[in-house]
Amino acid sequence: MMAALGQFVFGLSTLAYNDLQRSQEWRHPSSSRVGDRPARQYVGPGDDKITLTGLQVPEFMGDRKALDRLAEMADAGKAYNLCTGTGEALGAWVIESLNTTRSVFIREGAARKVEFTLSLARVDAQQVDPSGGLDTGPDSGAGDDDWYGGDPWDWWLGADDDDDKW
Repeated sequence: MMAALGQFVFGLSTLAYNDLQRSQEWRHPSSSRVGDRPARQYVGPGDDKITLTGLQVPEFMGDRKALDRLAEMADAGKAYNLCTGTGEALGAWVIESLNTTRSVFIREGAARKVEFTLSLARVDAQQVDPSGGLDTGPDSGAGDDDWYGGDPWDWWLGADDDDDKW
């Protein structure tokens, strides 16, 4: 496990990121003064943001539905606890954006390469979704290895969907 956002676990078996960039700010507004530099006063923490970037190559590693599950969590508009693989609790975070670039397509239109950027923003702990954000019911798709029917490797190996012959 690299990290967990609610119940969504980042790792080689789901979705691995290559880079984690964090930007933290603190607020020091200024007041103009005549004949002197502006006076500044610390008023508290500002924005805290994390950007995860990575590459998903489904035939080698990762879960083809992982990005869809993150989008569903973002659609819910809830905050989720973020924890690193080393056990560090980073607080409550919301998903601000998820950008994907799909390339290297097979004839059915499935991408063999998906680059992604996930942007998170820290919020107050009171906003956390206690369920962790994943619906693991029978219709959720969580844990499905078979996203279109048939052998999970057929899409990559080029099997004919009509008669399962090569």
